[in-house]
Amino acid sequence: MPSFISNFKERLRLPRLFFRKPSRAEQIHGGPPLEFERPIPPVPWRGITVVVVLVVVAATTGWELYCRSIGYGPTLNDNEDLWTLRRRAVAPESLVIIGDSRGWYDVDLDEIQKGLGKRPIQLAAGGMGGFPVLKDLADDENFHGTIICSIVPRLWFAPPGTPPMERGEKAVKRFHSQTPAQRASQYLSFPLEEHVAFLKQEELTLDDLLKRIPIPNRPGALVPPRLPPYFNTLDRERRARMTEECARPGSELAQRIQQIWIPLFTPPPAPTYIPKEQFMAKIGEAIGARFRDTAAAIEKIRARGGKIVFVRFPHSGGLKELEDRDTPRAQTWDPLLKMTGAPGIYYSDFPELKDFQCPEWSHLSAGDSVEFSKRLIPHLRKALKM
Repeated sequence: MPSFISNFKERLRLPRLFFRKPSRAEQIHGGPPLEFERPIPPVPWRGITVVVVLVVVAATTGWELYCRSIGYGPTLNDNEDLWTLRRRAVAPESLVIIGDSRGWYDVDLDEIQKGLGKRPIQLAAGGMGGFPVLKDLADDENFHGTIICSIVPRLWFAPPGTPPMERGEKAVKRFHSQTPAQRASQYLSFPLEEHVAFLKQEELTLDDLLKRIPIPNRPGALVPPRLPPYFNTLDRERRARMTEECARPGSELAQRIQQIWIPLFTPPPAPTYIPKEQFMAKIGEAIGARFRDTAAAIEKIRARGGKIVFVRFPHSGGLKELEDRDTPRAQTWDPLLKMTGAPGIYYSDFPELKDFQCPEWSHLSAGDSVEFSKRLIPHLRKALKM
């Protein structure tokens, strides 16, 4: 009984510890262990706040000015959420562009709209193998529109688990699983990214800056090739345009990107833990499966009244030599058209399309993309029987 009374009295004293006004000593040094009010030290908080704000503003302004001085400008980030917003815009009879970055840079949406009568929806992306997007459209029972599909064999026939396939798969997955918070975040990011240059999430974050540290290859550890630096702008329709700096004749930036394409398009050596013949046989099986899966997806779209046309966009210089050697037309483009029965437009087959030069060997400048699109229209209309 005495212990019960003692505990009861102790509980009665607790509220006074919680709610009593702390003494001056407790305000400075802290109160009892059960005191919930955190004492605030008597320091000049107003002055500290002003200094912190000035330092943050100065640092942010300095970083923004530095990023602009080395060539960066305000533009949207091309991420899965922006891609998903455009994918949501696809209607049953839409005109859709899918595939790799050449279909992303080299097609002018205004000219295609003038020539074909519909505003195209841009779903192509840099470094993306377009097959996951084609499959997603084929599985969409409501879609029976028209597809303009850019083909770069190295990307289209990339096996599962490789970056080109993963890029397309992640975009499609985000479309089917995007949360309201992710969607709202993308809309909120528009005004910031359109006015601030340093918000390049794939190049100017600390993680990406650390990746620029040159590290040599080591036995059993190959360093992946670098990706090209910033050389395009992007708007809310995902229209990509090459920057003037890259398009300028003799541009140092364009020459630097040219040397990045070569290792990026060169396949890695075969693994040593499997015989080379067996490895190449597996690669052949994967490519054969991609041919069959592509044909099956196109058949689904056609069965609903949809159309598709494949386009091989311009490429130049050493990159063209590398692609023509490693992925020759007779082993990639020609069998693709034969197995799918789809029409195709190979730029070098037409005098009015074949003379375009890519400043960095892989994409057209903003001005040339407009002219190329104008000249492409008659061939698209013929291939699509419009």
